[in-house]
Amino acid sequence: MQDENFDPIESIRQHLRYASRIVLFTGAGISTESGIPDFRSPGGIWSRMKPIDFSDFMRSEESRRESWRRKFASDPVMRAAKPNRGHLACTSLLASGRATSIITQNIDGLHQRAGVPEAQVIEVHGNATYAHCLSCGTRYELDAIKEIFERDGNAPRCRWCDGLVKTATISFGQAMPVEAMRRAEKAALGCDCMIVLGSSLVVYPAAGLPVLAKRNGAALIIINREPTALDDIADLVVNAGIGDTFGAAVETL
Repeated sequence: MQDENFDPIESIRQHLRYASRIVLFTGAGISTESGIPDFRSPGGIWSRMKPIDFSDFMRSEESRRESWRRKFASDPVMRAAKPNRGHLACTSLLASGRATSIITQNIDGLHQRAGVPEAQVIEVHGNATYAHCLSCGTRYELDAIKEIFERDGNAPRCRWCDGLVKTATISFGQAMPVEAMRRAEKAALGCDCMIVLGSSLVVYPAAGLPVLAKRNGAALIIINREPTALDDIADLVVNAGIGDTFGAAVETL
């Protein structure tokens, strides 16, 4: 039980002042503050319809069509979202040199839109703002794919190798991106403080990264509206909105 005089913003600020190699770890909770629904939460899309497994996407044309239908039905919400106070605080901390990188479970690209260089964002679950060929890796922009999909209703194929084209996200049953995970593990081992923003820390292997940082001597700060699976090992837990706490702490450093 926290002391009644506990000041979450000042507590976060104190940890920020003493750290020099901060790694930020962001989950759905930072983007819900921009209006993007958390797919995993009660009432989220995955509670209403079963996610399409990667093996089904690879095997079935109907599954591929359904995957693209869902993507284009939900895309307007993601496109309308704008970086919020929490995203901007992450950008500020990176620009100051106190933070080295962001590991994100999110697929919305909001960190980049908030001004974080691509090289400092490690997307362990991929990115839903573009697509790529699963065979040759050619990148495709969504507007062009949507035009073709709405015209003939077929799932897109690569114009160069005829491979399957999919959003650049990691689906259920799909292997984690090797290079992104390598970079994330290196960042976790190199930080002196990891700050978790808006993740319930139940989805592995990504949720193992804060554990790795903690075991290597880093302080672990968790800011999430609800309790998480790793609260017991954290140095500081704040159950509150990210913008109102982390944002305020960064702005007053």
